[in-house]
Amino acid sequence: MSDPKLFARYGVATVYEAAGRKGLIDVPLVQVVPGSRVAGPARTVRCGQGDNLMVHAVLDQVQPGEVLVLTMPEPEPVALVGELLATQAARHQAAGLLVDASVRDVQELQELGLPIWARWIRVRGATKTKVGAINEPVEVGGTVITPGDIVVLDVDGAVVVAVEQVAQVLEAAAARQKREDDMRKKLEAGALSYDLHGLRSLVEGREKT
Repeated sequence: MSDPKLFARYGVATVYEAAGRKGLIDVPLVQVVPGSRVAGPARTVRCGQGDNLMVHAVLDQVQPGEVLVLTMPEPEPVALVGELLATQAARHQAAGLLVDASVRDVQELQELGLPIWARWIRVRGATKTKVGAINEPVEVGGTVITPGDIVVLDVDGAVVVAVEQVAQVLEAAAARQKREDDMRKKLEAGALSYDLHGLRSLVEGREKT
């Protein structure tokens, strides 16, 4: 399979468009570490409601380069991750975390530098009593994430590429990036997207009718 890290080079917006506008995690996310971007295969976790027992459990399974996707049956602002769990994730070389709940200890998380995106920042603590599931499909922001799907995260948010579409979307992202680079040069030279995209006729032609 193509190196999933290449998706981080293109970023969420380009990958989303290249994938045919599919796979968007369509919820507001807090980028805990400013300027971070990451892409990697998903290691999915479904915690019990208000509980982070399975976050502790998954750290025994996470492989280098994976993005931990942490969910509950219903999103709520309970802190599934703080400094100590994030320290373990970093030590075991997780590429990043997508938390469909809250995180806390934000200053310490920023100093640690592990890329983390969360639905909320709240300090309300989780219990550690409910057995959930690891490596099963989960849903975040209207998109189903299957273990091994590629999760791409940057300041724009998150998008998911199904594992069977990785090569196709990566090729499309590279082509789109090249087109945008060419377009940028024309815009910097003074051209207008209004003309380059053929939009003038849509507006001015309608005005004449």
